[in-house]
Amino acid sequence: MKLTVTLPNHSYDLTIEKGLLAEIGNWTKQLWTPQKVVIITDTNVQKLYAEQVQNSLKEAGFQPSIFVVEAGEQSKSLTVAAQIYDFLADEGLTRSDGIIALGGGVVGDLAGFVASTYMRGLHFLQVPTTLLAQVDSSIGGKTAVNTTKAKNLVGTFAQPDGVLIDPDTLNTLEIRRVREGISEIIKSAAIADKELWQQLLALKDEQDLLTHSVDIITACCKIKRKVVEEDELDNGVRLLLNFGHTIGHALENTAGYGVLTHGEGVAIGMSQITRVAEEKALTPLGTTQQLNELIQKFNLPITTDKWEKEALYAALTHDKKTRGGKINIILLESIGQAKIVRIPIEEMKSYLD
Repeated sequence: MKLTVTLPNHSYDLTIEKGLLAEIGNWTKQLWTPQKVVIITDTNVQKLYAEQVQNSLKEAGFQPSIFVVEAGEQSKSLTVAAQIYDFLADEGLTRSDGIIALGGGVVGDLAGFVASTYMRGLHFLQVPTTLLAQVDSSIGGKTAVNTTKAKNLVGTFAQPDGVLIDPDTLNTLEIRRVREGISEIIKSAAIADKELWQQLLALKDEQDLLTHSVDIITACCKIKRKVVEEDELDNGVRLLLNFGHTIGHALENTAGYGVLTHGEGVAIGMSQITRVAEEKALTPLGTTQQLNELIQKFNLPITTDKWEKEALYAALTHDKKTRGGKINIILLESIGQAKIVRIPIEEMKSYLD
């Protein structure tokens, strides 16, 4: 399956195919001429796929080297980015060379950020190996690192030259990481796709979802493609993709990065903001129950004992959706349809009760 993201200045393909990772050298050769390539990956993915990817690239005429970061959200930092800059310089990379992000959302965000800022921009490819990255973070060109103040506070918009999605890599994921991706799938269905919602309702469990991975990943990629094409720089309709994320990111920050997964934070965020919106008569009655039942079906949380209202409020005041003392929040009009609501930042306190 191939989907093209068509943008004014840079279009690229998402290729979704089981077993494709073994062919990454040939796939890359269709996009780039032989050159130096740095594969950025983490300690988990390195053990599974790094050597295979490096060998495939060598066979295709590339000169690949590997930089490995510690697995986990703590690696998405300016400190680690600086270490990679030094490595790229030592390897002699120039603007005619490239970077491949091989891993989950952390690696994709970090590698994309480094690629878009080193020498003012190298080209790069996304090779997501987690469900979360395959359905969401590898697509659309958002790159970022975290600071102590907020998640994704420092970043760029930089589109890759291509995205290789091999659902077979999901077979090695621990179940918590599968659920993390399912949270984003639920989000996509809740804001934009009633058919996908019905499909999720019909599934038995996480393993059943993985059996239908190609269809489900493709459905999510189509949603992401549509909003990115309409709003590449996140000023309008693309904000809908942030459903559950404002509170979710604040939870990740206040709990300490890595305590809650991104997907767990988003699941709690979706449930919380929908429950309060329902109480305010901004979302139809019964929506929270439908949402919670699907979230809990896949063993994701809707609450946490890490809830500290004042700390959460302080964290979300640094959210990128905050502008001029106001913040955009995403509420459900119904299952499969969402809206952007602009409120004073102080009003967010009521959504944290």
